[in-house]
This record gives sequence, structure tokens and C-alpha cells, in this order.
Amino acid sequence: MSTHHVKRLLVNYKTLEEFNNFKEIGAQELSMKEELEENIIENDSESPFYGIYYGDRLVARMCLYKIHSKFDRYFEPPQDYLELWKLEVLQPYRNKGFGKSLVDFAKSFNLPVKTNARQRSDNFWEKMGFESVEYNPERDRGENPYVWYPAGVQAQEQPGSVGTTNLGPE
Repeated sequence: MSTHHVKRLLVNYKTLEEFNNFKEIGAQELSMKEELEENIIENDSESPFYGIYYGDRLVARMCLYKIHSKFDRYFEPPQDYLELWKLEVLQPYRNKGFGKSLVDFAKSFNLPVKTNARQRSDNFWEKMGFESVEYNPERDRGENPYVWYPAGVQAQEQPGSVGTTNLGPE
């Protein structure tokens, strides 16, 4: 199947209108309307929003944030990584490769990618080559993280996991 053209969405009222269409027929918990409105107010030209158009209709979208390495609690060695938020494909356009095109676009930066499996999407993320991470309540706070490792990157060992030694005072 051919790759669909992923484009950075402009932070403007036309995009807000397109997001309203998602809100009407998409999943409520995946709504990005508030994030977009905040970015419009801040006039943030570096949009974190990406989407795919089918004709002139936005049919698939995601948020992609770059997280600085000092906040990396997932990958070894610690490094900048991408957080992929709220990927959504409108119902009539599902199973046509739009979601895969968005994920492939995120992977094309060759940075580790973290996401949260929402709306019972675990199978989708596993098909995309993502792995579930061992749940850490302090780090994950009720989320269901899945990660993708580019070559040379592995999971960060979590405090308290097998194989760690406490070098604190006795």
C-alpha cells in the first residue's frame, strides 16, 4: 500500500475547524481541540500537530512532541525522544494504512518513540513494532505506555527492578 502524505498542520482556525469535525465523530478522549486552542493563543509556529488529508478532508492526525533527554525515563542510553499523542483515524478511513503512515513518519526521525495505548489499541501498536513497557506507577501514572526502539536503544532499567543494587548507607 502506498504511503500517504503526512503534513504538519498549521496552528490556525482552519485546523481548529477540522479538529471540531474529529470531535463530533471521533473519540472524546482523543480530542485535541484544547491543545490546538492553547497553541493558537500562544501563536506557536512550531506545530506539534500532523495529519493526512484525503482530498481536502483531514482524515488522520496525531500530536508529536520532542521530549528532552533530561526527562527520559524510558530509554537507554537516555536521549531525546518523541512522544506520540492521540493518533486518530476517522472511522470510514480506518484499515487503509493512514495510521501506519503517521507512525512511520514518527519513526523516520530515528529517535525512540513513546505513546500510550488508548481506546483498546494495544494490537495496533504491537503491529507497528512497539513494545509494552513494564508498568512503573511513579513514572507512568495510570498510562499504558508503549515504546519503539531504534537500533542501539533499549529499555532503561527501572529503580527496584531485578539486577539493581542499592549503594545507599547501611
